Amino acid sequence: MIGHSTVTGSVLAIALLVGASAHAGEICQNFGPQTRRDITLKAGSNARVFPLAPSSTQMNLCNLHFHVNAEHKGPGFSVSDGPGEHGGYKCNETSQLTEAELKLPEGAACQGLKPGDTIEVHWVYTSCDVAPGKGLESCLSDQCGNPTLRVEAQVFLVVNSNSAANFADFDYGGTSASALHQPKSLPTKTGAPVIFRGSTTGPSFTEEKCSPLQVTWSVRPRCAKIDINSAHKWCEKNVFKEDHGHGVRQLVTAPSLLDRIK
Repeated sequence: MIGHSTVTGSVLAIALLVGASAHAGEICQNFGPQTRRDITLKAGSNARVFPLAPSSTQMNLCNLHFHVNAEHKGPGFSVSDGPGEHGGYKCNETSQLTEAELKLPEGAACQGLKPGDTIEVHWVYTSCDVAPGKGLESCLSDQCGNPTLRVEAQVFLVVNSNSAANFADFDYGGTSASALHQPKSLPTKTGAPVIFRGSTTGPSFTEEKCSPLQVTWSVRPRCAKIDINSAHKWCEKNVFKEDHGHGVRQLVTAPSLLDRIK
């Protein structure tokens, strides 16, 4: 998603408010590469090239949120869950979960989230000197209205098990390194991230209505299990004011809207 709010007076806010659309049924023209995509397919013919963002350790973490179902399609998350705002893809291991892993927990701070769901978590980074906060507006400031953006992405299979990953391990929690805001950690055991140029995502954009924003994406190719109890605890209180999973953009397949993955 990274982008569902507005900030008056900034280039970024104008892009979010206006977006752009072609005539009904026509693919967007003269836009940079779009996201979401199938990361197993490297082909793409979009001609707009922009510099890749620095590594996440050289940027400020500005937002953290998740989408219900994987926005991207990848080797470890290729089970289609249909179209619509909460379509997207599910982890391949979804049908193999045990009864214990699928047991409903007490409490539900993350609205609608349940064991067996797939989520795609986005850590959003900016070149601006800002602190982490709610929405994309936290990624810019009056002095930095058109930032360089990077998203680190990981797809998780939600289970009821304390042996699965703990959401808190990937939270912000006031962590900093070299005076830059950073998460406590990022997933490291789900394969080398696939890196490509793209855009913001979310259900407001399609192949006919493109996002004008430029984002460097880093998407890990395999799923990991995450404990739903830790996710609910995070939703109860976090600096990003997140309490639910966001919708997904439909898969972008037109070669003219995709960056070539090297």
